Amino acid sequence: MEYSIIIEKNPETGWYCGQCKQLPEALSQGKTLDELMENMKEAIELAIECREEDLREQYRNRKVFHRKITIPA
Repeated sequence: MEYSIIIEKNPETGWYCGQCKQLPEALSQGKTLDELMENMKEAIELAIECREEDLREQYRNRKVFHRKITIPA
């Protein structure tokens, strides 16, 4: 899956800060763009994991059915 990262360079520190557009809770920083991107991968993975845990908790003790749906572009 692809994610869009909004990147900003802090003029005072020179560090890069990033936020995932699709997962706003996924934030990170790095001294270089490469370091930022590696840190963003971890932040996105953690955000997805937290969302999955929240969903599991929300639907605990409920009978849930999973279906896929395709919407034409």
